[in-house]
Amino acid sequence: MPVVRVYVPLGRAGLEELAGTGALAAGPGSPRTAYAVTSRLERVAPGLDVEDLEYAAFSDAVAAAAQLRGTPSDRRVVASADADASWVAPREGAPVSKVALTAPVPLARVASFHVDDEVAAGVEEEADELLWYDVTELDDVRSFFG
Repeated sequence: MPVVRVYVPLGRAGLEELAGTGALAAGPGSPRTAYAVTSRLERVAPGLDVEDLEYAAFSDAVAAAAQLRGTPSDRRVVASADADASWVAPREGAPVSKVALTAPVPLARVASFHVDDEVAAGVEEEADELLWYDVTELDDVRSFFG
């Protein structure tokens, strides 16, 4: 089955949910917002290669993660995961990379976490300045929220 790389903005609650239940909850009646390379993104950015399109979707997820901060000093966190294509539905509106996850994403499908540097916490830095953490470092990422 084809997979889609999705970028899921997370706050403290999302990290705790992932640690406690082993999945990011989502369903048809309660979709979770994520970001991915969509046909709409490809149409508005003709000529970009796959890496540039993925970076655009990732950047949109980083911007959305800023809205999940409980306090201004909280770090932005984005989980990169591989979702079955059937779990991903397009969403209208901006940004064009926005999608809805319509099925839970198990921890086993999360590839990595991207997190603000301690120095940058609460500061809007570029998406490529986030630090990379392996999925096995979930507890370390959770510890950044105290």
